[in-house]
Amino acid sequence: MVDDSMHWASAISKQPDLDAALNECIESIRRQMGRRPIDLLFVFACASFAVIADEWLARLAAGLPSKLQIGCSGGGIIGAGLEVEGVAALSLMAGYLPGVALRSFVLTTEEVPDLDSSPAVWENLVGIRAGADPHFVLLPDGGSFAIDTLLSGLDFAFPASVKVGGLASGGSRRSTNRLFLGEQCTNRGLVGLALAGNLKVEAIVAQGCRPVGPVCRVTSAQGNMLWELDGKPALQVLQTIVQDLDSRDRELARNSLFVGVLINEFNVTAEHGDFLIRNLMGVEPKEGGIAVGEWLRTGQTVRFHLRDARTSREDLRLVLQRHRLEHEGARPAAALMFSCLGRGEYLYDEPNVDCRIFAEVLGGPVPIAGFFCNGEIGPVGRTSFVHGYTSSFGLFRPKERS
Repeated sequence: MVDDSMHWASAISKQPDLDAALNECIESIRRQMGRRPIDLLFVFACASFAVIADEWLARLAAGLPSKLQIGCSGGGIIGAGLEVEGVAALSLMAGYLPGVALRSFVLTTEEVPDLDSSPAVWENLVGIRAGADPHFVLLPDGGSFAIDTLLSGLDFAFPASVKVGGLASGGSRRSTNRLFLGEQCTNRGLVGLALAGNLKVEAIVAQGCRPVGPVCRVTSAQGNMLWELDGKPALQVLQTIVQDLDSRDRELARNSLFVGVLINEFNVTAEHGDFLIRNLMGVEPKEGGIAVGEWLRTGQTVRFHLRDARTSREDLRLVLQRHRLEHEGARPAAALMFSCLGRGEYLYDEPNVDCRIFAEVLGGPVPIAGFFCNGEIGPVGRTSFVHGYTSSFGLFRPKERS
């Protein structure tokens, strides 16, 4: 008799031989799932495995039959509490999901409607109605797909839905990333998944920054150029803030300074995590302007931020602790983790930091899978964005307690 409650299993292999990696992951998943059928199978593979995915996706589907198999290539692979970088790796996560409806879709940029389209057009695009209360996992190839437009459209048509995911990575040049759906593999567009029914999906986005200096009001901006803050040249304001930092932070500001844009202007008590972190791309010294990796408008609220390894650790702990308190310490049933290629050992000089913090704060191991991305998808406030340097998590749990 099969237990009628949600169940997940995750596995990862660092075997350099593909056959050995497949066998190791398949056996581990089978052992953890027992007699339960598999409804959903996530698959994340290193570039050397992904480039020949046409040769093994069918074998995987035969070894672990599921209703839906989806995934992509990654520049580093995450699974079962490990973050594997720089070597071959394969990660699988299987879910038995009673009462959950799954709807997959494949899109190209040419199929994405314009932003004036009605909600019904966006619902038809992904094959599910907003009334079904779906949530989305999105895996695009950033070089061939307009993900920002899709996110804006999905936010419009599905405002209550969580959207998480990551931009496929691992390819050494354009069109060499891979997206998987079922036994098929493609190098362009997007593969996506809508989940509805007896399932909650919650998003956590750790942007890895801390604020410095005061909150400022944008008094002049054009496009992505920030010209004035509180009536003063933006560059002058920034220079004053940097001069007031201690020596360590002044040195950090040389290469790790960012601009945080407050998402909800009605939020009079802006807190940690309420700012969308964007790159400071350059300065215009003659006019005192600052170029920012985001379109700006007069009246917005901004604050400068710094990022380093210590801050990233603290930020992740903070957002996870807040989530745990909100859920009275109840652990999720499983998680997807989408982490920037600029995090991991590159940032921390040691492996598995984000996975380890995730398990420590949430009170024990949780089945987890994912990859290091070219951009991470997740919400800030009620709006979905593509981020950089973040770890974005999608947490799964049943709506009904079993």
